[in-house]
Amino acid sequence: MQNIEKEINEKFGGRLRTRVNGVLIENDKILMIKHRMGHNKSFWNVPGGGMDYNTNATDNLKREFLEETGLEIEVKKFLTVSEFLQPPLHAIELYFEVSKKSGDLIKGIDPELSQNKQLIEEVKFMSMEEISEIKKEEKHHLFWKIKSVNDIRIWKGYFNFENKCIK
Repeated sequence: MQNIEKEINEKFGGRLRTRVNGVLIENDKILMIKHRMGHNKSFWNVPGGGMDYNTNATDNLKREFLEETGLEIEVKKFLTVSEFLQPPLHAIELYFEVSKKSGDLIKGIDPELSQNKQLIEEVKFMSMEEISEIKKEEKHHLFWKIKSVNDIRIWKGYFNFENKCIK
């Protein structure tokens, strides 16, 4: 994996992106994806990605989920908005609760990247205990302080990178 940080910056950095993310909870575990972010750097979050122009949030999320996990989903309720700002990345992220319709879980791909520059390292359902064991800097800030899957279902408001809610 040659200079992945440069690739991330060129494909996704230096601009504001709108992203959609899906929280799939099964058996009190959350489906999480581990992304390679550079040399010895990883980042865990739920499945999701950038929105395509002229396609609504629901359809974008279904596409992203299928690409990254092999699962077809139904988009349920809107959960929260989060602003992720860690230069060169800056995104407004919409989080939805989703349910599985069909498919078998796989480690998918990001079609924006060539086969030898894929970022997805792992896709798996994780318990809250497993998520809490991930270093803070290696997981999305929305997962820094939650203690149960029910905490996710009551997210409300706008969260910025410092994990503060503005109402």
